[in-house]
Amino acid sequence: MSKSFFSRSVLLALIVSAISWLAISGVEAKSKKPKEPPRGTPVLWRPVDIAARDLYLGPGGIGMEPDLREVKFLKDEKGGHSKKFRIRDAAGREWVAKVGKEAQAETAAVRLVWALGYESEINYLVPRLTIPGRGIFENVRLEARPDNTKRLDEWEWKKNPFVGSREFQGLKVLMLLLSNWDIKDSNNQIVQEKGGDKLRYIISDLGATFGKTGSLPFFWRFTRSRNNPNDYQKASFVKGVNDDVVDFKYGGRQREIFKGISVDDAKWMGRLLGRLSPAQIRDAFRAANYSTDQQKILTNAVLRRIDQLNRLPNPRLAQRSSRSAERPRRYSR
Repeated sequence: MSKSFFSRSVLLALIVSAISWLAISGVEAKSKKPKEPPRGTPVLWRPVDIAARDLYLGPGGIGMEPDLREVKFLKDEKGGHSKKFRIRDAAGREWVAKVGKEAQAETAAVRLVWALGYESEINYLVPRLTIPGRGIFENVRLEARPDNTKRLDEWEWKKNPFVGSREFQGLKVLMLLLSNWDIKDSNNQIVQEKGGDKLRYIISDLGATFGKTGSLPFFWRFTRSRNNPNDYQKASFVKGVNDDVVDFKYGGRQREIFKGISVDDAKWMGRLLGRLSPAQIRDAFRAANYSTDQQKILTNAVLRRIDQLNRLPNPRLAQRSSRSAERPRRYSR
């Protein structure tokens, strides 16, 4: 038997095996029942006293602050852009420690999201942290993993209980304001307290914020940035209004999600954001350990974007103005 005949036989056997495996996998995929959604009451947003919120301590407040007198490394956390570790603090609480460029941006973004009444993670920024067996790291974001909560499924941007609602449209505007270009379902999480009924719809990863979302559709991966105050202050936000729909500057993932946002919905988010004081906004960046100059740059940039939302034309006035412009003018002789 020749070597060529043997090689062809082996190749043929491999091809047949691969086809059989694909066929079996296809049958299993078709026979697999779709996953049932978790049971409970979905919650995305609730009205809160925005002006009273402490954006320095954030959603965890002083009571959840990590006790770092002793840190125990538990395991490496997989997935995502940044390196992450699971640790336990001296109080016995577990945290996911994220290191790298996203840590500061995410710490600040979570505080702004939470301040407006949206469900959020609990996190803190540690300027310097030693993780035994892994090293010493600067600007580490610690995200809580409380014992009394269960992390369930991801939730989808295009299919969820809130599609079409004002609070969901407002969340989209908020993502644009933060320049979050990493809009994908795997960054979303449904969280439920054990024994509780409430299903908290959270954006769990907000690290790709406070930079620029990129420009041309095919080159946005090379022109985007995260955690870059200078890029963020220079980036465009509102481009204009067409037929009561706001045209936003956005070059990130899933651009279609941000189409069709009405002036009313954008102004609703602007009014919520307008209840934040400059000091509160600055506290969000102070909590993320930005320098004094960076705090000023980022705070002023956020305030400018809030002002753009609140200066959008009233839809009814814009429509009347448009109709008036269409009428033929009459001139007296």
